[in-house]
Amino acid sequence: MQKPDDGERQSFASVWDAIEDTPQQAASMRVRSELMMSLTEVIRERGMTQGDAALFGVTQPRMSDLMRGKINLFSLDTLIDMAATAGMCPTVKVSKPKTLQRTRIKRMAAPAMA
Repeated sequence: MQKPDDGERQSFASVWDAIEDTPQQAASMRVRSELMMSLTEVIRERGMTQGDAALFGVTQPRMSDLMRGKINLFSLDTLIDMAATAGMCPTVKVSKPKTLQRTRIKRMAAPAMA
């Protein structure tokens, strides 16, 4: 993402929007980080060791990578597979772009011309 040149502060929906180069990369990182945090939380709640957690279909060293937050080492597919194997129900939520939503609202609010 391009940083402001004139010293103005920008605000972002997430840290990924601020640090990734494209909206696509930010979206992927946002979902991957959410899955990694959820998996880590399940492992901790269950009191599992990394070796126990390897039952999620990966090796203990991969579980170590997960627990340490090494996000670049995991694809979205791998994280979804791990979550499903752990008994979680991963889902994908898609929303319409905000600019389209605003445009539709403006169109609906505009008075009809005769």
